[in-house]
Amino acid sequence: MHITANFDAGNIDVISLEDKKDIQLAICPDVGDEFFQWFNFRLSGEIGEQYVLNIVNAGEASYLEGWENYQAVASYDREYWFRLPTSYQDGTLTIVAELECDTIQIAYFAPYSYERHQDLLAAVQTHPLVSLEHLGDTLDKRDLILVKIADGDSNSDVNKRNIWITARQHPGETMAEWLVEGLLYSLLDSDNATAKLLLEKANFYIVPNMNPDGSVRGHLRTNAVGTNLNREWLNPSLEKSPEVFHVINKMEATGVDLFYDVHGDEALPYVFLAGSQGTPSYNDRLAHLRDKFSDVLKLASADFQSEFGYEVDAPGTANMTVATHWVAERFDCLANTLEMPFKDNDNVPDVDTGWSPERSIKLGEASLVAMLAVVDELR
Repeated sequence: MHITANFDAGNIDVISLEDKKDIQLAICPDVGDEFFQWFNFRLSGEIGEQYVLNIVNAGEASYLEGWENYQAVASYDREYWFRLPTSYQDGTLTIVAELECDTIQIAYFAPYSYERHQDLLAAVQTHPLVSLEHLGDTLDKRDLILVKIADGDSNSDVNKRNIWITARQHPGETMAEWLVEGLLYSLLDSDNATAKLLLEKANFYIVPNMNPDGSVRGHLRTNAVGTNLNREWLNPSLEKSPEVFHVINKMEATGVDLFYDVHGDEALPYVFLAGSQGTPSYNDRLAHLRDKFSDVLKLASADFQSEFGYEVDAPGTANMTVATHWVAERFDCLANTLEMPFKDNDNVPDVDTGWSPERSIKLGEASLVAMLAVVDELR
């Protein structure tokens, strides 16, 4: 029996392998020790044997509600991810795996590897409307890449709207980049009438991974120095949050008419939006746009709903360090945070996979329909 997390986005500390019915593990915290919940490791053993894995520090994790009705994901081929029997009791998360192959990978959610991220960028850049822009370096000296999708005359067309999409400010929320993958391929599909019409009306600026350092390091929520990027938008710095610093600089150059910041929520088993209702300048125009976007997204995807979500901020009480709030206020634009579950979507459950990469991809495709519904009214 062997367990390793010595790979991209790996995270686990092996405490004891003496008893296959009581394997003792612990999640390693992000740099700074403030956050942890993401795990990702490989178990090698004997086919047909059952292994019981106990993550003994789960009771100290960042979001304890995240363990309620949670099932870990696993894969033999790193393509199809299914759920394993999982329970939480007395501070320990217990995962049971019966091996059908020699090695199984087990994770908090289906990983989106840095290599797949590079493959995505390489694939989309071959499209004639796509250009890749290096916005700057991260603290670990990785590239922060912007995918720009526009026709050749877009810079001189004042009637075009500028749509910005960001994902994985919190690196452990891998469903966000799965969604962006689906959105990108759908947007570049020449047979997709929704995409073709959108690209006639808007330029797209997409950052598929805002936090490549945290992603590779196996962090849940922070970058290389332990900074939560989604609390840096009011005053980013090159020392703590160059990722936000560089994205804001580019936003100032292009302007923003619609902002879509994609995330995952540990606790709530639903897909939902969190908007900018609490910002100082929120108004009837933005409320109308938000309602229309939400209503159309519900029609485009049965996975999306608006009944369950975060408590709406009272007017003027929004945390302005959060991306959606800062962008909405700075650019007077429609801005939303999209949240997807780590668990399952309780409205449309799937006992085998729960919420999955495939469903995230489909939601990315559906998001384009909601964007087309509002694009003519953004200004």
